[in-house]
Amino acid sequence: MTISVQGVVARGKGEPVEVTTILVPEPGPGEALVDVQACGVCHTDYHYQQGGIGEDFPYLLGHEAAGVVEAVGPGVTDVAPGDFVILNWRAVCGRCRACAKGKPWYCFSTHNATQKMTLEDGTPLSPALGIGAFADKTLVAAGQCTKVDPAISPATAGLLGCGVMAGIGAAINTGGVTRGDSVAVLGCGGVGDGAILGARLAGARTIIAVDIDDRKLDWAKGFGATDVINSRHTDPVAAIRELTGGNGADVVIEAIGRPETYEVAFYARDLAGTVVLVGVPTPDMKLELPLLDIFGRGGALKSSWYGDCLPSRDFPMLVDLHLAGRLPLDKFVSETIGLHQVEEAFARMGRGEVLRSVVTW
Repeated sequence: MTISVQGVVARGKGEPVEVTTILVPEPGPGEALVDVQACGVCHTDYHYQQGGIGEDFPYLLGHEAAGVVEAVGPGVTDVAPGDFVILNWRAVCGRCRACAKGKPWYCFSTHNATQKMTLEDGTPLSPALGIGAFADKTLVAAGQCTKVDPAISPATAGLLGCGVMAGIGAAINTGGVTRGDSVAVLGCGGVGDGAILGARLAGARTIIAVDIDDRKLDWAKGFGATDVINSRHTDPVAAIRELTGGNGADVVIEAIGRPETYEVAFYARDLAGTVVLVGVPTPDMKLELPLLDIFGRGGALKSSWYGDCLPSRDFPMLVDLHLAGRLPLDKFVSETIGLHQVEEAFARMGRGEVLRSVVTW
């Protein structure tokens, strides 16, 4: 039976989003219907609205979410109605070349729901990252549901579904930050602060936050930055080297996605250090760097995809750490809002006024 719910839809490139009625089918084989309880407003949703990711409009936005499984389709055994879950966009296939190599966190054939959610007139919707969680309920592949301890607030839990996980994973999984390391993080939004928190959790000794906004640098201190640099006024490469005994940082995490910050990352690292690229570049961005000179002397360049996370492994662990008081994930929630406030939340996000606005029900 199809159900009618309210959801946030982007009908065309650059058009304001609207809250409208969408139709959600009952789950088929391998699918789950989730009653959404919270969904963060992420830059990725804004990129969808602006046409920066694809052209499959209309989009049902929202993907950084948590909720309760309401129903499951035939063949689903890993989750059941009543389970509290975080939604993820890495439902691994178990068969692709990455999975076959024992590296499912690189899965190249992740699952989404087979059936389409639609507008009332039958127009199929493209769910953001295969999730579409700016809606009262959403239909996903069952593998996109990761069961976690329901003691955590939904508004906090959902943030692990994308940005915060991308940052924590960039430090721990991709960058391999370990005890005593020096780490520099370029860009102190939600992803960058997640990387700072991950570096702190991993035992980094020096954690340097770099941004052009003093307000964001203050937030970074709250997540564990030991030093901050406003690169609008200070040469970040020189400052990072000074804070690391003239050597450069062991790990530099770039969370912006601009040629100029890529270059800072390359030159701010130790000669044997690691650069982790998390920031998403625009399609028209061109990068020209003397890579042979930079990396001919050692070091590593890595791109981090969703923090190289494996949701079934990482989400429950991070939730447990939060509940034990060791991971202050709740600090990322700047405000809670309703569905009708998503467009305004995009504007506040663009102005750098919030870390995360979170839609709650």
